[in-house]
Amino acid sequence: MLLRICVVITVLLGVNYITWRWIFSVDWHSWWIAIPLVLAETYSLIDVLFFGLTVWRSQTLQTLPAAPLAGSTVDVFITTYNEPIELVIKTAGAALVISYPHLTWILDDGARTELQVEAEKLGVGYISRGENWKNQPLHAKAGNLNNALMQTSGEFILILDADQISHPEILDHTLGYFADPKLALVQTPQWFGNVSAYDPLGSQAPLFYGPIQQGKNGWNAAFFCGSNAILRREALMQLGITRYVKEIEHAVIDALKGANRILTKARVPEFGSNSRINAALEKVSVALAQTRSSIKMGEAIGSATYALQKRIDAVSQELVADDLQLLSADLDAIHEMSTGIDESWDFHSDIGPTIQSLASRELSPIGALKAVSSLIASIGVDRLGEAQPLMPLATISVTEDMATSMRLHALGWKSLYHHETLAVGLAPEDLGSMLHQRLRWAQGTMQVMLRENPLIQRGLTLAQRLLYFSTMWSYLSGYAALAYIAAPVIYLCFGILPVRTSALSFFLHFLPFMIFNQLLFFMVSKGTSTWRGQQYSLALFPIWIKATTTACANVFFHRPLGFVVTPKIRQEGKNQWGLIKYQIIAIMILF
Repeated sequence: MLLRICVVITVLLGVNYITWRWIFSVDWHSWWIAIPLVLAETYSLIDVLFFGLTVWRSQTLQTLPAAPLAGSTVDVFITTYNEPIELVIKTAGAALVISYPHLTWILDDGARTELQVEAEKLGVGYISRGENWKNQPLHAKAGNLNNALMQTSGEFILILDADQISHPEILDHTLGYFADPKLALVQTPQWFGNVSAYDPLGSQAPLFYGPIQQGKNGWNAAFFCGSNAILRREALMQLGITRYVKEIEHAVIDALKGANRILTKARVPEFGSNSRINAALEKVSVALAQTRSSIKMGEAIGSATYALQKRIDAVSQELVADDLQLLSADLDAIHEMSTGIDESWDFHSDIGPTIQSLASRELSPIGALKAVSSLIASIGVDRLGEAQPLMPLATISVTEDMATSMRLHALGWKSLYHHETLAVGLAPEDLGSMLHQRLRWAQGTMQVMLRENPLIQRGLTLAQRLLYFSTMWSYLSGYAALAYIAAPVIYLCFGILPVRTSALSFFLHFLPFMIFNQLLFFMVSKGTSTWRGQQYSLALFPIWIKATTTACANVFFHRPLGFVVTPKIRQEGKNQWGLIKYQIIAIMILF
């Protein structure tokens, strides 16, 4: 109750402050900095509203679940690409001693023979990509996991990164939750043993892996974080089948919508007087209209498109048969003209005009046949552009986790966050590795927002939509940071003040909101310091801006992002000051 009272007071004070800012204190003469600043403050208030919603129904799981159901089968997946072999084997060795019966698999996306040999020595399974993945999209870690799902059969899957050393009780303390048949996911914290709680690179995230995920628990919105999570295979396979059907449905509907344009292009002027071609194209047009109508009435897409392809094949065969008859007649005509040739025969005067006449005839509707072939290819229901038809884990992003859990929630599945450290990993130990990691997370999140915005996804509750969107929204803070940095510099250097008010009036509106805002963080975190997280939301502004721009370029202009695995060992011998040049410039200007 005290927490909710604090949320309400913080929100009311924030709305009071931002209303006063917009109505009474914006210096419209300096709008070019005044408007960005007040927009940044409005953005930050919305961030506070999302945070208040998150913790409103915070649910801390105080007791362990009941014992796991007897006889449940579990596959432990250890994903790796280029991590040191000894590190992967150490993780696999820890997985072997997990107390609940299970099978352990190393999923090697690097296809390293030496790792396969070590896995066989240790007695764990080894899976790498097969021939079907050659010359096909790999989809990074998501593709690696999807490949393994098709080669294993455990009812539940524990996913570990190559550096996550699991505790023996990890399954005993989590599988019992799955007594709820609608539970698809149990996420546990990611904790790192090679850095302290005061790690200057901010890898430990006690606010997220704690109050925030516990807050999401209350709304059935705790999401998958890529590792240290247990998932129900049934839920993943349902998701894979559902997504396959939806994607095929969208592809077929789009192809049918564009079919008339294809047919229009086929009706080129030189075929205008050819009744055969017009009749053939009209048959195809009628078939398309009937197929669209059948799908709209509920007929299965597979049967509707199969029937359409058979009708198009029949039209194509009729055209080919007509062409063969015409060609046969033309050959007969040439044969007749070639008989009786004597020494006085002249090509140009005798047969030349006849050849020109034959060449000008509409012998074959090549354009129409090409259009028909393109149409057939465009409505195929197979997925020739993928290594396998089912892709249960989402492949729309360089980070597969958030999109996968969002899709599971949209299908009506549940998730839980279990607040107990059950695996210990390795955090980045150098600046470059940390920045690569944060950039990938941000890029993946922005890709999901641009491709499958949760605000418009069917099946999600209103709270789930808002909480997923709040995570995506947080990565827009880079632009707000620019305004916060620029405003004092512009005032102190040029005397341009974007806030038109007295100091007393400003502090009377601002300080109460700021005090209660910090009090809210303190209450939610139960004393755990959140200052490092607040620092990084500001200090990483170049990364957040780069993530949004590159994600937009990828989604709208198909520019590749690449996928860089976070190094598990310190990267020595590299000058990393250049990686934070924009932060250094900002510090110097502010100083």
